[in-house]
Order: sequence, then C-alpha cells, then structure tokens
Amino acid sequence: MTTEALPVVAVRRRTFGRLMAGQTGPVLVVVTAIIVLWYAGAIWLNTPWQIDLFERGGVEWSNADLVRATLAQDRPLLPAPHQIVAEMRKTIIDTPITSKRSLVFHSWVTLSSSVLGFAIGAVLGILLAVGIVHVRSLDKSLMPWVISSQTVPILAVAPMVIVVLAAIGVRGLVPKAIISTYLCFFPVTIGMVKGLRSPDPLQMDLMRTYNANRWQTFWKLRWPSSMPFLFTSLKVAVAISLVGAIVGELPTGASAGLGARLLAGSYYGQTIQIWSALITAAILAALLVTLVAAIERVTLRRMGMGV
Repeated sequence: MTTEALPVVAVRRRTFGRLMAGQTGPVLVVVTAIIVLWYAGAIWLNTPWQIDLFERGGVEWSNADLVRATLAQDRPLLPAPHQIVAEMRKTIIDTPITSKRSLVFHSWVTLSSSVLGFAIGAVLGILLAVGIVHVRSLDKSLMPWVISSQTVPILAVAPMVIVVLAAIGVRGLVPKAIISTYLCFFPVTIGMVKGLRSPDPLQMDLMRTYNANRWQTFWKLRWPSSMPFLFTSLKVAVAISLVGAIVGELPTGASAGLGARLLAGSYYGQTIQIWSALITAAILAALLVTLVAAIERVTLRRMGMGV
C-alpha cells in the first residue's frame, strides 16, 4: 500500500467508526441483514410451487431462471421486498387518495379510530393512576382488575364489543376506538402509577415541611416526576392503539381501513396486498411513536429535564 493510500484508509476507518458508534450504522446493518434473509426466505418458500409450474408447462429452466421466477410470482407464498415496495408505490403514490384502492385512504380510516382510542385511553389511564395513587381503597381493589383486564385476548373481546355496540346503534369509528382504548389504557395506567410514586421520601417530606396540601404536592412534585414515565407509556400505547383499531376492523367485515385491506387480501389470496398493508401499518406506528417522542423532547426540555 502506498503512502498516499494510507490517509484515505484512515479516513474511511474513522468514518466507519463514527457511523457504527451512533444509531444509523447498527440500524443499517440490521435492515440489510433482514432484507437478505427475506430474499432468501422468499426464494426458499416459493421454489416448490415454481418448480411445479415449470414441470406442468414443460419449461426447461436453470437455477437462475428459478430464482428470477420465485421473485416475480403474482401470488407468492412470501413476497419479495421489491414486490411489496412496488405494490405500496402503486397504492400510495399512483392511486388517488380518495380511491378505496389507496393505502392512504385505508390508513386514514384506521388512523382516525386509533388516535381517538389513544386519546381516550391516555386520559382514562391517567385518571385511573391518579385515583390509585391517592385513594388506598382503589389501589387495593382497582389495580388487580386493571391488570387482569389484559389477560383476556383482544380477539375474543373485539367481536363482543362490536356486536353489543351495534345492537344499540353505535357503529363506525366509535367501536374500533373503544377497542383501541381497551388496549392502550393499561400501559398508561401502569406507567403513571409508577411515575406518580417515583418521588423520593425526602422530597415528600420536604413538601410536608412547606405545608403543601395533597394537590400542591401533586402538581409541584408528583406530576413533574411522572413525565418521563408518562411519555414512555404513551409511546407503547400509541403503537398498541393502532393494533386495536386494525383488530376492530377484522370482525366487522369493514370495507375501509387497513384491517379491511388485510381481510380482502386473505379472501382472494393476494399475499402482496396483505404484506403491503402490514408494512404500511408498521410505518404508521413508527411515525406515531416518533411524534410522541418529539413531543416528549420538547416537553421535558421546557420542564428543565435533559433528554
């Protein structure tokens, strides 16, 4: 190696070191590994069916022909990443957002019920946590029910909620929002109970020394101390609320929403459509979590807490 090449190698090593020291490098490595394994899995799972097609058609094929064909099937057992990207581009960018073939349209329907359920669940969780922390009888009686409520599978709860509300004339957005509420109030309640109880005994004693009453202690000490716990639980809750909205669309045979998109894809064997809806839901959940995290940074910074 020449002396001129040594500085170039050193610069590349430093750049690689900085990249891997942060979050971007490790994330790119993991994403690359997932994509490679995904393509390998698609070839492996789609090969038997493709070989059967070649044999029925009397087609002479090579290994290269087999690999290309497994990654270009119309209804593959496992779609390749590029097939999902092409489907998402067609249904998100190339299709008008008012069309029922648009994933933007379906995402908005699901997002509406998800955000409503998240808002109700967050408020309910905070109120329950405040009651549990300040009322001893609620701590003893209500907390076990809050925990046990999550032992019932949501797939069993969702149809009952839909049927009961439909019987009293409540349809559309509200039933799905209630299912989202059922899922997301739990992490908010647990997180806020932990957060409201996080102040040290010395801090509580100091508030008593200042002759602060219960609500002054709450607003000046308990509530600020609970903020990191609250936002952590909100990030969990906002992702779960989206799951609840999708689950709420499944038993209703809904014509709109990501859940309806999943149902339509399963009815007609459109695996690419199913996977594109799943990836869209994952991206939507990630954006919601990122939004909550951004609000957390701003809020904690204004409260003088380093994040």
